[in-house]
Amino acid sequence: MRDDCQRKAGRASLLAGLFFLVLACPAGLLAAELEVPSVMLKGIAYQLPVSGAQGIDHAELTLVVDGRVQNAVSGADGPVFEQVVATRSGVTDLVLRLGGSDLQSLQMSVIPAWISILPPMLAIGIALLLRSVLPALIIGLWAGAWALEGLTLKGAFVGLLTSFEVFVTNAMADRDHTKVILFTFMVAGMVGIISRNGGMRGIVNIIVKGANTAKRGQLAVWALGLVIFFDDYANTLVVGNTSRSVTDKLKISREKLAYIVDSTAAPVATVALVTTWIGYQVGLIGDSLDKIAGLSLQPYSVFLNSILYSFYPFLAILLVLLIITTGREFGPMLLAEKRARSTGQVSPSGVSRLSTSDEAALEVKPGVKPRALNAAIPVVVMAASVMVGLYVTGEGDTINEIIGSADSYTALMWASLLSAFVAAFMTSVQRLMSMEEIVEAWISGARFTFIAMMILVLAWGLSDVSSELHTADFLMASLGSALPYELLPTIVFVLSAFTAFATGSSWGAMGILMPLVVPLSWAVLRASGAADPEHYFILYSAVSCVLTGAVWGDHCSPISDTTVLSSLASGCDHIEHVRTQMPYALLAGAFAILLGTVPTGYGMPWWLAFLISATGMALALRLLGKRVEEPEGA
Repeated sequence: MRDDCQRKAGRASLLAGLFFLVLACPAGLLAAELEVPSVMLKGIAYQLPVSGAQGIDHAELTLVVDGRVQNAVSGADGPVFEQVVATRSGVTDLVLRLGGSDLQSLQMSVIPAWISILPPMLAIGIALLLRSVLPALIIGLWAGAWALEGLTLKGAFVGLLTSFEVFVTNAMADRDHTKVILFTFMVAGMVGIISRNGGMRGIVNIIVKGANTAKRGQLAVWALGLVIFFDDYANTLVVGNTSRSVTDKLKISREKLAYIVDSTAAPVATVALVTTWIGYQVGLIGDSLDKIAGLSLQPYSVFLNSILYSFYPFLAILLVLLIITTGREFGPMLLAEKRARSTGQVSPSGVSRLSTSDEAALEVKPGVKPRALNAAIPVVVMAASVMVGLYVTGEGDTINEIIGSADSYTALMWASLLSAFVAAFMTSVQRLMSMEEIVEAWISGARFTFIAMMILVLAWGLSDVSSELHTADFLMASLGSALPYELLPTIVFVLSAFTAFATGSSWGAMGILMPLVVPLSWAVLRASGAADPEHYFILYSAVSCVLTGAVWGDHCSPISDTTVLSSLASGCDHIEHVRTQMPYALLAGAFAILLGTVPTGYGMPWWLAFLISATGMALALRLLGKRVEEPEGA
C-alpha cells in the first residue's frame, strides 16, 4: 500500500515538474523546429526557416553547422537562417540553439553539388543513346530519387520505389496537372468525333474545291494544314490522307505533299492558341515557374508572350507559302518535283502506308455525308470558351492584366469539355452515330495522346526531383554569372533542337529541358542584375526556344513521330521525305536563329527581327531555288 502511494506521489511530482518546466520555457521552445531539405549540396547556400517559433526572438536563435555558428534573421513567416553552406560531402551536423540550450540536432547527408544536374542530364544522354524518351525519363527519375537518399546502396533500391510511389504519384495528384491531362484527352477526343462524323472531311472538301492547278492544289493543302490547327497528329493524318488523290491528279510529288503536311502540323500546333499542345506546354511552364521564388507570372501569360519570339514555326509556315507561290525549289525536292511534273510519277521508289487502325480512327463513318459545320462549330466553341474562361477567371482593367491573372487551367478545362460536348451533341442530334460509336470515336482520338501524357507525367516527376535536389541553385551558382543572358535563348534553341533530333520527340525534349531552362533563365537574369519586367523578354524567348527548337529538331529527325506519320499519311517513302524536307527546315531554322533569336536577345524588337529574318529567307530562296514549270494542260 505504501509502495503504491509512493508511486502515485512520484508520478504527481513528475507531472508537476513537467508542468512548471513548460511554464518556465520560452514560448515556442518545445515546438520550434528547423526545416531542412532531403539532402544538401556541397558549397550551395540554403535558406532554412524555423517553424513553430512564435514568440521567440530571432536574435536568440543560432545554428551550428559543423562547429560554425550562424545567427538567425527575421523572415516573412518567422526566423530564418540565410546562406547556410555545407563545406564537405558526407554527413554534416546541424544544431539549432536558443540561447545556451539545444533545441534540435540533425545529421544531414551532403552530396557533391554537380550531382543535382545529373538526373536531367542523364535523361538527355540516355534519350540520345536509346532514341527513346520514356525509359530515359524513368532512369533520370530513379537517379534523382537515389541522390535524395544519399547515394547509398540501400538508397538505390529505395529510390527506385519512391521515384514512382512519391514523385510520379505527386505529379498525377496535383490538381493543375490533372486539368492539363483531362484537357488534352478532351480535345483529342473531340478531334476523333469530328473526324468520324464527317466534319473534318467537310472542311477538306471546301478548301480543295477549285484546286485545278499544281499551285492551287498546294495552296489548298497548305490552307488545310492551317485550318486543322488543334492537333498535329489529326492534322497530319487527315490532311495527308485526304489530299493524296487531289495532289496525285495535279502531278504534285508525294515528297512535296509530305513536306507541306509536316510543316503545317507541329509548327501550327505549337503557336495556335487552342490545341492539344497547349495544355502540355502550359503545364510544363507552370510547373517550372512554381519552383522559382519571387517570380509571380501566370503560365498561360508566359506562353502567350513566348509566341512573339517563336520565329521558326512562323518562318517554316511562311517558307512553304513562298515556295508554292514562287514555284521555286532547291535540293532533292527540286528533282522530285521535276520528276512528278514531267513523268507523272508522283511517288518515289518506295511507298509507305499508314496502319489500318490509325486510318480507321480518323476515317469518316461509311454513309455519313461530310458537313464542315460539324467540325467548325465545336472548334469555334472551344476557342470562344477559352477567351470567356480567361475573362471570367481573370482580374484587372486591361487585357494583359486579365489574361495574366486568369486561371488558364480552368479556362482550358471548360473549353475542352464544352467543345467535346457540342461535337457529341451535334453528332447525336443528326443521328450520324450512335452513342456507343460516339464514345468509341472519342476514345480513338484520345488514344493518340496517351504516350505524350505518360511523357508529361514523368517529366513532372523529374521536375519535382530537380526541385528537391536544388538543381536551380546549382545552376545559379555555377552558370548564373558566367553565361551572357543575351545569348541564353540561342543556346537553349540549339540544345532543344539537338535533343529533339536525336530522340525523335519534340514533346520529350520539351519535358526534359523546360524544368531546367526556366530556373536557369531566371538565375542568369538575377546574376546579371536584369531580373526585372524590362528583361522578361529573355525569359519569354528562352521558353519559346525550348518549344520551337524542339519542333525544328523534330522536323529534321528521321525518327520523329510526326515525320514518320507525315510520310505514312502522304504515301511517301520515309527516307525520301526526310531527305527532301531537311534542306528547307535547315533554311528556316538558320534564319530563325541568326536574324531572329540572336538579335532579339540583344534588344531588337520581335516584329523587326521577324521582318528581317523573313526577308532574308525570301532572298535566300530566290538565290537557291529554281522554277518548276506547271505540267502541260494545267
